[in-house]
Amino acid sequence: MEIGNKLQRNAFTLAVISGCVLLIMLAQFKMINLYVQSVMMFMGINIMIATSLNLVNGNMGEFSCGHAAFLCVGAYVSSLTTVLLLVPNGILGDPLLPPQLSVLVFPISVLVGGVVAALAGILVALPSFKTRGDYLAIITIAVNYMVISGIENLDIIGGPRGFMGMKKVVKAMYDVADIPWMMIFVAIGTIFCVVMIRRYISSTFGKGVNAICQDEIAAEIMSVNTNKVKLVTFMLSSGLCGMAGGLFAHVVGYVNPQSFNILKSTEAMVMVYLGGMGSLSGAVLSAVFFTFLLELLRPLQILKWVIIPLTLVLLMQFRPEGIMGNKELTDIFPKLRKYCRFK
Repeated sequence: MEIGNKLQRNAFTLAVISGCVLLIMLAQFKMINLYVQSVMMFMGINIMIATSLNLVNGNMGEFSCGHAAFLCVGAYVSSLTTVLLLVPNGILGDPLLPPQLSVLVFPISVLVGGVVAALAGILVALPSFKTRGDYLAIITIAVNYMVISGIENLDIIGGPRGFMGMKKVVKAMYDVADIPWMMIFVAIGTIFCVVMIRRYISSTFGKGVNAICQDEIAAEIMSVNTNKVKLVTFMLSSGLCGMAGGLFAHVVGYVNPQSFNILKSTEAMVMVYLGGMGSLSGAVLSAVFFTFLLELLRPLQILKWVIIPLTLVLLMQFRPEGIMGNKELTDIFPKLRKYCRFK
C-alpha cells in the first residue's frame, strides 16, 4: 500500500522520465531525424537556463541580467576539459586519455564546468549583499562583459574566433557505442536541474530564498542568514547554468564568446518573465514554448527578432505576471497534487 502511494505521488516524475526514454528510443531507431533531436536537446538546455535564472530573479527577487556569463564559463571549461583530455588539440598536441573513456569523461567535464561557473557566481553573489534592483542588474551585465572580454583576449583558446573540437569528442562517444549519447546526457542534465531546484526551494534552508524575496529585513529578523542564502543561491543558479553551457557546447560542437553576449542573457530573461516569476513549472513551460517559437519563426530570419520582442511587449501589457504568475501547475490543476509536488 505504501509503495502504491509513493508511486502515485511520483507519477508525474515517472511520466517525464518515461517520455525522455521514449524520445531516446525513437532517436536510437532513427524514427526522429537529427533536426528534431537538436530541437529537443536545445529545449532541455533552455529549461536548465530558464529554471536556474528563475531561482535568482523569480524566487529570490533579485534582478540578474548577465546569466549568459555563467553559460559561457561552463561551456568553455567543459569543452577545454574534454578536448584536452580526449582528442588531439593545438594546446597540448596529443590527448592525455584514450578516446574510449569519452563516455566517462564527458559527464565529469560537464560537472567541472558547473563547479567553475558556481565559483564565478561569487562575482555576483558578493555585490548582492549590498545592492539590489537596478544596481545589481548593472553589476551582472558588467560580469557578462568581463567574461566575454576575458575569453576574447585568450588566444590560446581561440580568442574571438572561438573554440572547437567538441564534435570529435561526441564522435568518440559514438565510436564506443552507437546510441544517442547527447540526448541521454541532456535529458539527465535537465531532470537533475529541475529536481535539484525543486528540492532546494522546498528545503528548510531554501525557504529563506522566498523569505528574502518577500522582505529581506524581516527575513533577517526572523533569523534567516540572508548573506549565506544569497551566496548559496547564486552559486547553485550559476552552477546549473554552467552545466547547461557544457551541454550546449557539445551539442553545437563549437563555441564563440559572442554566442554568450547580452542577447543570450536577454533570451534567458524572456523565458523567465514569460513563464512567470518564481514559478518552476512556468519556467519549464516557457522554455519549451520559446524554443518552439524560435524554430517556428526561423524562416523569417531577422524578422523573428522583431516578432519575439513584440510578443513579450504584448504579454507584459496584457499579462505582466507571465503565463503562470507565481503559481505552479498544481495550483491551477489541484488534482495533480496527488501525482506530483512542485513546492
